[in-house]
Amino acid sequence: QVQLVESGGRLVQAGGSLRLSCAASGRTFNSYAMGWYRQAPGKLREIVSITGWSGSNTYYAESVKGRFTISRDNAKNTVYLKMNSLKPEDKAVYYCANATDTSRLRVGVADYWGQGTQVTVSS
Repeated sequence: QVQLVESGGRLVQAGGSLRLSCAASGRTFNSYAMGWYRQAPGKLREIVSITGWSGSNTYYAESVKGRFTISRDNAKNTVYLKMNSLKPEDKAVYYCANATDTSRLRVGVADYWGQGTQVTVSS
């Protein structure tokens, strides 16, 4: 059993920055691909970013490319999402998830999901 716990979400002004963290339990963290997703009110959950087990093989949604950066620290069992130049449309609950490979995360199939952290961007 793996538990994923997100943190770092809060209210921020447009143009500001946040760093989300997702801490994972278990000793096999470094064998999993990790991903960030988000769901805005009234919208479907969408993929934000993915990273492979080594931190390479990253993917970004077009809407966040150039503004968001995913990274991971396998020694700390933690994956991060640094978000810069935030926009009101980035407001959502952000979830992290893991899977055995990035191809599964690309289609939204994960082994485990976190409970989410709320990001609110004021204009």
